[in-house]
Amino acid sequence: MTVYMVERELTGITVDQLGAAQKAAIETSQKFTSEGRAVRYIRTTFVTGDARCMCLFESDSQDLVKDVNETAGIPFTGIVEALDLTP
Repeated sequence: MTVYMVERELTGITVDQLGAAQKAAIETSQKFTSEGRAVRYIRTTFVTGDARCMCLFESDSQDLVKDVNETAGIPFTGIVEALDLTP
């Protein structure tokens, strides 16, 4: 599977709202996977000073990652292929 980074601009978001968005991403990914559309939420990094957020997902399809985020109702500015170098 390929790793995709979902880029977001989240100016004014609260910690609670950020947590709710993360929960929605996780639950929607799990729902899609249970329906046979494999996508896995990996993690989120939020840059507080810039209100930028980068979320990593793993899937065979960039369109599927887009569908997860749209279904979860989480705004995004772009989706790009990425490398996750976590040891």
